[in-house]
Amino acid sequence: MPSADPLTPERILEATEDVLRRYGPAKATVVDVARALGVSHGSVYRHFRTKSELREAVTARWLTRTEVALTEIINTSAEPAPAKLRHWLAALFEAKRHKAGDDPELFATYIVLIGESTVVEAHIHELVGQLREIVEEGVRGGQFAVDDPAVAAQAVFDATARFHDPAYAAEWQNPAIGAEFTAVSELLLRGLRA
Repeated sequence: MPSADPLTPERILEATEDVLRRYGPAKATVVDVARALGVSHGSVYRHFRTKSELREAVTARWLTRTEVALTEIINTSAEPAPAKLRHWLAALFEAKRHKAGDDPELFATYIVLIGESTVVEAHIHELVGQLREIVEEGVRGGQFAVDDPAVAAQAVFDATARFHDPAYAAEWQNPAIGAEFTAVSELLLRGLRA
């Protein structure tokens, strides 16, 4: 039965997530999405011209959720830069752990989609840019002593990859992972202060 709600890109993306969760990326089709919405597949194509475009949009939406949550830390936290950086790194790690643990079917689907996607590079660029903002704030406040905040931000991102790169998701349930995350974070913070 068709929904009385207007067909919007957001509704299509929500339905696509449900379909991907149910069928996985190999079997999910635009027809399945349209069926879940009670519309023709042509209606979906009016919003997303191709299946690939729809998959890109779903992946971007998923990644943007993390970006928005992390931006909140930068924009609303009155913490000094070292505490803000610690908070930001912990929030990124927790966001990734929750995505992997709370909805493993959808997480596995997104791992496949990310491998096909062109939006991942923009996501990483956004995250490193947020780190750069924190490092620059710390340099201005005399809390960090680095010559190039952009290089330092990239180094922090790379050094913490084990705690946010989906390739390491299997390790995130290890009981020692929290202590390991803390050790790496504290080492990085000491290095930025040197």
